Amino acid sequence: MPHSFGLRARTRHLFSRDFRTKGPIKLSTYLVNYKVGDIVDIKANGAIQKGMPHKFYHGKTGIVYNVTKSSVGVIINKQVGNRYIEKRVNLRVEHVKHSKCRLEFLNRVKANAAAKAAAKAKGEHVNVKRQPLQPRPAHYVSSKNNAPITVAPIPYEALV
Repeated sequence: MPHSFGLRARTRHLFSRDFRTKGPIKLSTYLVNYKVGDIVDIKANGAIQKGMPHKFYHGKTGIVYNVTKSSVGVIINKQVGNRYIEKRVNLRVEHVKHSKCRLEFLNRVKANAAAKAAAKAKGEHVNVKRQPLQPRPAHYVSSKNNAPITVAPIPYEALV
């Protein structure tokens, strides 16, 4: 039996609501302010069919370029072959949420600014660059109350 190629084909689980999040949509969804330039994640809400994104855009991140009373326009870069095409998608606010992808970066910027201000007050230099995880420092292991154990393989036994 041939399968269908409709607009919402193979979205049985993709557009379904999560466990214990079914039912009416929370009012806080409609009270979120979106501004041009905001970075948003697209997550289609199966309960609202109007203004729903195509299944390709579900889970993608884009930048808001247009805001109306009940929807936002989002720019997404779509890979087609060997190039990226800028796609403009108009979505209702139920299908988007603010992205947390820059949250760690913004927190790091604030922490670096505070560290620089504190170092400037003391008159010293501070390194605010991220460092990779360094090797653990060398140390001795005492065998006083920790006797060495000889490790040997256990012979195979058939447990039938």
